[in-house]
Amino acid sequence: MCHRDITSVHFSEAWTVTELYPPIEPYETGMLDVGDGNLVYWEVCGNPAGKPALVVHGGPGSGCGTGWRRYFDPDRYRVVLFDQRGCGRSTPHASDPATDMRHNTTWHLIADMERLRERLGIDRWLLHGGSWGSTLILAYAQQHPRRVSEIVIAAVTMTRRADIDWLYRGVGRFFPEQWERFLEGAPGTPRDGDVVAAYARLMEHPDPAVRDRATIDWCAWEDAVLSGETGGASNPYGGRPSAARLAFVRICAHYFAHGAWLEEGALLRDAGQLAGIAGVLIHGRLDLGGPLQTAWDLHRAWPDSTLTVIESAGHLGTAETREHILHALDRFAVLR
Repeated sequence: MCHRDITSVHFSEAWTVTELYPPIEPYETGMLDVGDGNLVYWEVCGNPAGKPALVVHGGPGSGCGTGWRRYFDPDRYRVVLFDQRGCGRSTPHASDPATDMRHNTTWHLIADMERLRERLGIDRWLLHGGSWGSTLILAYAQQHPRRVSEIVIAAVTMTRRADIDWLYRGVGRFFPEQWERFLEGAPGTPRDGDVVAAYARLMEHPDPAVRDRATIDWCAWEDAVLSGETGGASNPYGGRPSAARLAFVRICAHYFAHGAWLEEGALLRDAGQLAGIAGVLIHGRLDLGGPLQTAWDLHRAWPDSTLTVIESAGHLGTAETREHILHALDRFAVLR
């Protein structure tokens, strides 16, 4: 493990607001056949001769929104976006109970990313994402380090079973009433039981009313954890369209019930595989769902990373978070 000097950790104070780049439309789109009956939606924006970059969305199961395009200088980047299996515009959609989830795992997604890179004729690309996307980025980069030029991550996660237990149980100490309702949504689950696995079973129930109720209860819990950031003025999860909400909860519960198919602590243990890849980690000190300790531990184990702590930010980030993402992507925009 590389123990570095505190000077590689930045505690953000003074900053200026920079606008996101103007909205752009893709110049190329497609549906990539990745096998097992799955077609993965992809699109490319910006400059066809620019530096390749891949956006890896969160969730898992959230899909990739158009706002991600605006973080990249369209004159200097060739930006690739895709919807992971079962969500967004990819098919079959996880909101359909007939969709087989056996072929939707972390390792399938890594293979999809490689197929997409090969399909587009890209040798190396910058990876950008956050939350679950950071877990998938780290897993991909450790498997294919020679295919990654740089990494920019906000809201660092590693999806360890300990992290999952914190998000769906431990953080309940801050929201005891909401957590009780979340637990009650999985009848028969003891307080020390596997509530995530219980919800994964509910999302496979043949009765659509059961699946709908579990979706509502899961999203209510996710929104409760973010309520300190939103002030209760919005419901980032519960406010999504019905099909997107169903797919999100089904995929999340499926992944988290299996510990994302990752050996516990493997991404941190194998962070040395990232040596030579410049990494920028940006994390809010007030992130209840993903405590700063995760980003701190990864930074200490990754020889070429820097960590910026945003004092006033949580999991969703703030204008200051966006400023640091833009700065990192602008800095890495030169082809190398």
